[in-house]
Amino acid sequence: MEKLLEFVSQHLSDDTTRLILDKGKWPDIDMETAVNCIESRRKLKSKVQAWHENPSLIFPLKLSAEQCSSSATGHYKAALAEKIAEKKEWRIADLTGGLGVDSWFFSKKASKVLYNEMQTTLCKAAEHNFKALGTDNINISNSIAESDSISLIISTFHPDIVYMDPARRGEGGKKVFLIEECTPDVLTLKDEIFRHTRHILIKLSPMADITMVCERLGKTCREVHVVSSEGECKELLIWMDREWQEGYDITAVELPNGFPERPEAALSFTPEDEKSGYAEIATDMGEFLFEPGKSLTKAGAFNVTAGHFHIRKLGKSTHCYTTSDPSTAHVLKGYGKVFQILEYSPLDKRSIKEAGKNHSKAEVTARNIPMTSDALRKKLGCSSGGDVHIFGLRSDIKGNLLMVCKRI
Repeated sequence: MEKLLEFVSQHLSDDTTRLILDKGKWPDIDMETAVNCIESRRKLKSKVQAWHENPSLIFPLKLSAEQCSSSATGHYKAALAEKIAEKKEWRIADLTGGLGVDSWFFSKKASKVLYNEMQTTLCKAAEHNFKALGTDNINISNSIAESDSISLIISTFHPDIVYMDPARRGEGGKKVFLIEECTPDVLTLKDEIFRHTRHILIKLSPMADITMVCERLGKTCREVHVVSSEGECKELLIWMDREWQEGYDITAVELPNGFPERPEAALSFTPEDEKSGYAEIATDMGEFLFEPGKSLTKAGAFNVTAGHFHIRKLGKSTHCYTTSDPSTAHVLKGYGKVFQILEYSPLDKRSIKEAGKNHSKAEVTARNIPMTSDALRKKLGCSSGGDVHIFGLRSDIKGNLLMVCKRI
């Protein structure tokens, strides 16, 4: 093991394809494992810095590093679990342990964590890594999470929360999105799990349909958290409460860089709030344009966004908003992108030609108009870059517009 880890540290910047081709030079090194460790360490640099920097950790499967949580989302899940538990000393059982990143973040908040993983290789690696990280409150289990084994895995552990991150790949490695196609199947296991704990926390693909998932899981769905960071929707978190029957809230969260324990950029609402909400349509463009972040968009928070921040929507089907209030614009920066509107005009050949002439470099976005962003960029003749952003947007009041903006 020491020789393998030393080799990984020495060749961290090497071409892994070349290492495999030249593996005969190092007959005493398991090159497949070494390459998996090297590529996993590289992945973890932008995800979990503490794991990347620890030379004593081993990663037998690089796919696990690709799929694991980042520090930002790991911290968020741990804080959410702490809120769910509602007590100082609490326990959580992670039935789909994988690389162990989520279990490790839970261990920073929980008094005790049960890490369970069905792949023996991953399980042994996680046990080694937890020790190397100085973590001593994680129990290890190597079992398949299915109806007949749930009791054996968690009954003596007495968890306050059971956490699952079902594998989203089916036969042949094909990605799947329906909850019943994931492994393990939460729909099959939830009743058995509820015999042992009140709370279940599930991580799902950001591609999953929130309404469909909650309908399938049933009335015990209490909260849905749509979590984004670095401009990308990362995951859906579903909190199920055995004693809850009152519908679910949706919380759209944009995690900023440096992730604070309790992010300010979080908007909570119910599906009924969105259905009954009203977004005032802008009659003029104001001074600032707001483009919602990935969480608000995924959560379907269109009417509630307008109502909550007192901003106006460009059009019923154009999910961009405008305001003239600088303090509101400052707050909105945490929830998406905010631009100062420099000028706007009807979207026509003349305005496109003029904007392209004045801005040789600009980012370009088309929304709810009869052309794509790439098509608009081509017509403008500008290249990507610079501090200008040109929008082609549909206004219900003013028709199709070309807006020249600057990100703030």
